[in-house]
Amino acid sequence: MRVLLIGANGYLGRFVADRLLADPAVQLTALGRGDDADVRFDLATGSPGALTRFLDAVHPGVVINCAGATRGGARELTRHNTVAVATVCEALRRSGCGARLVQIGCGAEYGPSQPGSSTAEDAVPRPGGPYGVSKLAATELVLGSGLDAVVLRVFSPAGPGTPAGSPLGRLAEAMRRAMQSGDGELKLGGLGAQRDFVDVRDVARAVHAASLSAAQGVINIGSGRAVRLRDAAAVLARVAGYGGALHELDGPPGPLRAAIGHPRTDPDHAAPAAYPYPDGCGSWQQADVRTARDRLGWRPRINLEESLADIWMEAACRI
Repeated sequence: MRVLLIGANGYLGRFVADRLLADPAVQLTALGRGDDADVRFDLATGSPGALTRFLDAVHPGVVINCAGATRGGARELTRHNTVAVATVCEALRRSGCGARLVQIGCGAEYGPSQPGSSTAEDAVPRPGGPYGVSKLAATELVLGSGLDAVVLRVFSPAGPGTPAGSPLGRLAEAMRRAMQSGDGELKLGGLGAQRDFVDVRDVARAVHAASLSAAQGVINIGSGRAVRLRDAAAVLARVAGYGGALHELDGPPGPLRAAIGHPRTDPDHAAPAAYPYPDGCGSWQQADVRTARDRLGWRPRINLEESLADIWMEAACRI
């Protein structure tokens, strides 16, 4: 099976590439903006015609799109998350390869959920920020394209390689600084949110399963369990062997803030005023993952403690 992987050097894409390369039946070609891609191509600026010519030459059976941006203004997010997907869909429509498309979506497309509820694929999406809006627009393009396509809505990925700017990445970095400086007190803010964390390696397994299946439409990928960030902090402290006291800072919800010894103000990490929670998902998100089980034969295998242990291992290497 020939697979074209777009965004192979991104956080999710690296693990998807590893998973596909472990399958002897897969012939993998990586397309991206970096020098280490098999083929250099920028979806945000490249033309559908150029991509069509490449598709006709390679003739993949599956195209997996892991590319996209998680940060930036509305214009940048639209260019990388929406316009880029429009280019992929148009190129596939023009091409004679007949490839199946596996598009990586996100839980932010749904927006805030009712605390205690599980969000199923038939929920009406109400994204609360520009990132979720740009990803939802991409999903609608895929669903309306007429292609053989599936969108995996990934909730909160975690595990090795977790970006330093993510809530769990910031949490690990704050704890690393506390241990490195010998501080016996770590003050953290923004820990009230509850999110559905799913290990990035489990996400890669889901992408692999989706590429082999005939499933179409939207499928949630998550653990099926919401975890409060303050509970994740306690688990990380245990994994790291941090014996200091953890105190939660008072204040409105926003990106994870940390102070060692005393609170501090960090304007670079201030939440946008229009979106009290930076991801636009409110105080609660939990995926209903029954569709992934029924249609992909997929279940999450790696628990959050193992994901946090891997995040900490990378942070500890910087001590």
